Amino acid sequence: MTKAAATGAKMRIAVWHNLPSGGGKRTLYYHIRGLVKRGHSVEAWCPSTSDRNYLPLSELITEHIVPIDIRQRGKAVIRSSWLGVLHGDELREAKALDQHCRTCADEINRGNFDILFANASIIQAVSSIGRYVKKTKVLYLGEPNRWLYEARADGLPWIAIPAVSQPWMHPRYVRWFLLNLIRTQQLRVLARDERLNARAFDLILVNSYFSRESLLRAYGLDSTVCYPGADTQLFVNHQHARENFVVGMGELSPHKNVEFIIKAVAQIAVPRPRLVWIANMGFESYYEEMRRLAESYGVSFEARTGIGDDELVETLNRAAAMVYASRLEPLGLAPLEANACGLPVVAVAEGGVRETIIDGVTGLLVQHQPQAMARAIEQLRDDKRLTAQLSKNGSELVKEKWSVESAVERLERQLSQAFDA
Repeated sequence: MTKAAATGAKMRIAVWHNLPSGGGKRTLYYHIRGLVKRGHSVEAWCPSTSDRNYLPLSELITEHIVPIDIRQRGKAVIRSSWLGVLHGDELREAKALDQHCRTCADEINRGNFDILFANASIIQAVSSIGRYVKKTKVLYLGEPNRWLYEARADGLPWIAIPAVSQPWMHPRYVRWFLLNLIRTQQLRVLARDERLNARAFDLILVNSYFSRESLLRAYGLDSTVCYPGADTQLFVNHQHARENFVVGMGELSPHKNVEFIIKAVAQIAVPRPRLVWIANMGFESYYEEMRRLAESYGVSFEARTGIGDDELVETLNRAAAMVYASRLEPLGLAPLEANACGLPVVAVAEGGVRETIIDGVTGLLVQHQPQAMARAIEQLRDDKRLTAQLSKNGSELVKEKWSVESAVERLERQLSQAFDA
């Protein structure tokens, strides 16, 4: 037991975040709610780029909205225009975020706080707030800046430009080469600064062992696993009759692997289940692409964006299964929420979901093959006894291991230890 815990001392905690809607923001909301219930004093700072409408922290605590000089909201992405490359869009965003963090740090340093509890950022995975706050500093991070370190279908962002058959001194190729050189240097600066930002913290907490390994590979830094939790007061098994549809959850974008799931559902014989996708956000162009793909495969595909918790819980209580195939997801809160509602999960055995779903106990883990996921969905449809057992196990295990209360207790213990150090 830490000294703070042993004496019953309550901490004054300054929180910083720049989170969009989704699992990260839900986790932060639960963390703050639990810390406040335990008697700690909590105050938050964030820029205007964060999503303050989704589970607003202002319902729980004072939240300071500090301006940030940035024109475009959202994740730092590879810009497609040469003008964007020359202007260094991501570097400009990072500079604006750094100035914002300096302002926040000045306010936090003037306050009577014991500890900084920083969270992730949609502009940089790790902001520079830890470099300026003169308190004990703890970072809760789900993943590093993945697009800098993980290959995607089009390769890595800093990979060399393709070889060409024409002479390399051709003006068009020279221009391409020089712009790519500038671009690569910008990426190197981003990677350097994020590593420095991460090193500024006294303790880094991550949401899974998979995330711990990801941070070690990207930043060369150790971290401590502090699992989040699902709200078992909200996500409850209402024992409703299950209907012929499967549900997916998460941002409607390529890394959630919606295309794979559509192809998996397409391999189930008619009457195959409908696919309902619950999205916190998404790209309209990607939705249209997936809608056309589903239509071509004969799959009924419905996307619901920004629905409330009541509708979400009702959907999880009506679905036949949750389907989950996110690429290298750090943990994935959605499968736990599904299990809490008694919904078995069929997931690709990849990333952090291997820590939340126990194969054959709370769900079925499969290879990244559409036919493997299709067979698992059919197995749940045809084996009612198995489905009932997975449903029972899932809701019980979430209550036992993954409740919000246990998550807050884990976090409080880590913050107390950092404060006492």
